[in-house]
Amino acid sequence: MSMKQTCLVVIVAALFLCCICVPVGAVIQEVTLKGTIATLIPQTNTATIGHPQQYGCDYPANGAPVCTYTPMSVEALTGTVPDVAAFSVFKNGDTVVATSLGGAGETWITLAKLLGSRPNEESVTDIVGDIGTIPTPLIGNYALDATTVPDCSACTGTTCTATSANVRVMSEGKEVSARIIKPGESFAYNGRNDGSSVAVTFVKGQALSSSCPGKAGMTGPQAISVYVVKVVPPISASQTNIRTATTTRSDEALKTLPPTASTASTPVPTTKSGMPPLTVIGAVGLAGLVLVMRKE
Repeated sequence: MSMKQTCLVVIVAALFLCCICVPVGAVIQEVTLKGTIATLIPQTNTATIGHPQQYGCDYPANGAPVCTYTPMSVEALTGTVPDVAAFSVFKNGDTVVATSLGGAGETWITLAKLLGSRPNEESVTDIVGDIGTIPTPLIGNYALDATTVPDCSACTGTTCTATSANVRVMSEGKEVSARIIKPGESFAYNGRNDGSSVAVTFVKGQALSSSCPGKAGMTGPQAISVYVVKVVPPISASQTNIRTATTTRSDEALKTLPPTASTASTPVPTTKSGMPPLTVIGAVGLAGLVLVMRKE
């Protein structure tokens, strides 16, 4: 076998390995963006977000991913809300982070209200939807993590109806409360001495079917759940925001909240966030294949 043929075999093998390394449960595309609530229409169950900026990450060869929001070419995007609770939580003019399923807009699976005077100091106070899809941290150094339990008798493909959710509340990176709640149930944590609190309602949800007997290895959409979250900020938060808004010296600026658990400002660890490195490997392999064929 010639050197060129050997190189060709190696490249094809690498590309094949990339393909088989893709997670078994394929996901529907999720798009996360930031903008301002322009309209809320309960009659059509929709919310329109104006001046959207799409969230995306660059993955350098060395170092952590660099994630930013980039203005989109459209003036507004409309989609159905995750739950009717959105119409009592949000109002026109609110700055939000939103995640849609299957493309930009059309179906919002999460809406999160932002508080903060500067882009790199924003934090979340309210969520309606799936808490795992928002890259911005909760206010007050809180974080949430939720795991749903499947009803193995009610499954379609990769997802099942969730019978309950195990919700954990983290404060300053440490777990301070954990509860198992069923659809429609709520609980709250207010154990800190600063006037803050976190309230969580599990509206409805799905769980992956892979943990059910005979369901492993199936492909299909990801599991989506709906929560309603309300975080009351610490008393000091409003004072900090006022100070930050009038700050001119860099040493006085409010420091970015440290990332914690599933609401960290780095990419949420989902199948989506794991795909870009695989894309890069595939692109390099394809480029090598083209070079070998040209030399022939």
